[in-house]
Amino acid sequence: MIKVSVLYPNQEGKKFDMKYYCEKHMPMVRDTLGTACKGIAVEQGLGGPAPGSKAAYIAMGHVLFESLESFQKVFPAHVTKFMADIPNYTDIEPTIQISDVKL
Repeated sequence: MIKVSVLYPNQEGKKFDMKYYCEKHMPMVRDTLGTACKGIAVEQGLGGPAPGSKAAYIAMGHVLFESLESFQKVFPAHVTKFMADIPNYTDIEPTIQISDVKL
């Protein structure tokens, strides 16, 4: 299983609309990817390791794929659509990581 994670750093003065992200953006991503998408998840950062410290990421979005090949086959055709929607919920430049899920 491959997990594509989109990480939004928790930066002072930046906006992030969690409602839009959960109700519009991520469902659009899932629906656009079709059967290649094996699942989605969204996390909202609450805090860092020390009491009262801020979370490193304000939000994280995850999309699961059966394999790296299935991701590479479907994702590039839709990346422009996904990127065009970003200004609707944030002004944060995301970091993307592709991981091989072990457990």
